[in-house]
Amino acid sequence: MSGVDELAGLPVGQRVQTIRERQGKARAIVGGLVGRNEQWLKRVEKGTTRPTWEDLFRLADVLGLEHIEDLTGDMGTSPMGVLGMGRRVGHDAVPAVREAIEEMPLAVADTPPSDPGELAARAASAWALWHSSSTPRASVGQVLPQLIRDGRHAARVLEGIPRREAYAALSGAYALSEQLLAWVADPALLWLAADRCMDAAMQADDPETLAGAAWVLGNVWRATGREDDALDLVTDAANLLEPYLNGDSVNTRALWGACQLHVSITAARLGREGDALFRLDQANDMAGRLPKAFAHSWTIFGQANTDLTGVTVHVDLHKGGRALDRVSQVDPDSIPSLDRRARLWLETARAYAQKKDYTSTLHVMQRATSISAESMRSHPLARGIAGELVTSGGRLVASEARGLAKVLGLAV
Repeated sequence: MSGVDELAGLPVGQRVQTIRERQGKARAIVGGLVGRNEQWLKRVEKGTTRPTWEDLFRLADVLGLEHIEDLTGDMGTSPMGVLGMGRRVGHDAVPAVREAIEEMPLAVADTPPSDPGELAARAASAWALWHSSSTPRASVGQVLPQLIRDGRHAARVLEGIPRREAYAALSGAYALSEQLLAWVADPALLWLAADRCMDAAMQADDPETLAGAAWVLGNVWRATGREDDALDLVTDAANLLEPYLNGDSVNTRALWGACQLHVSITAARLGREGDALFRLDQANDMAGRLPKAFAHSWTIFGQANTDLTGVTVHVDLHKGGRALDRVSQVDPDSIPSLDRRARLWLETARAYAQKKDYTSTLHVMQRATSISAESMRSHPLARGIAGELVTSGGRLVASEARGLAKVLGLAV
């Protein structure tokens, strides 16, 4: 939405409801994605509950809005309302990554280009750092800007196959930047990172790189209100890999499986239970074809991540009981990523919150935060659950809930 405000004069709740209904999104799905529930969103839309600015930022993200003023109109003069969603900085690593992505040097530097093999190794190392660090954004933020610059320089200077290889490494760097920027940067920067990732993949002209870039762009589309487009794009990526599934590359099969998981989550958020569970089964079958304990370097696709995604899908379908059944079958230590391991506990917390079991919700949120406080501070669902524990958890958890909220950066 931009230009003339066709919702002028409407209160916040009616704006939220109108935008949500125009996008064809169920109240339960939107409420869940902002870390609340259907009843809370209904109260917001009816005007009986006033959302916080934190709530409004999350709603704007979920509804794919560039400006928070699309929800607020001219209400209030809070500095947060004036700033809107523009150039949002939710982590210290964002400015340096932004500078590396946005700068476009016209002159070619005199320095010799990096070797494509070295660039690929550095990109793989950066991805490994992302998954092994309890502070993934801070850790990767130290190495990613220079990797982007060196990859862009090599792709511009080299020719032939080395140039395509440099573009493949550069696509991997941009893909990692999307992971770093998600939830902590403005949508415009996130879109730019994903677009650069896809453009580099097209220059690399390699099916695996293209599928990986589609997985990245699909993440952004799904997070900014284009779920149907994300579903179509990632389905096309899986189809692109189909002819190569019986070849020698285990990464091809892993990326195909990651695409199935991506589509499963997207279908669940659209309320398409049959499609979501079918794709989950497809991914599970593919995970069984991979070496034991294998995990793809970007997506972490393998059996452990497939099991984790099964929890996410059932939570997104608002099947909290089934999600908890699946949790009991997952070994957290088998997940080869601290960020994803923390995410398992976050999804478990979401399932308990759906059942209003706030004592268990608090316990598992504390567990998630102990694994990666940075990841939980950065994720709107985690912050939403922490806020709900403070406001709705009751006296039994009140003190610890406020402590958790403070750790996650909420004002309580």
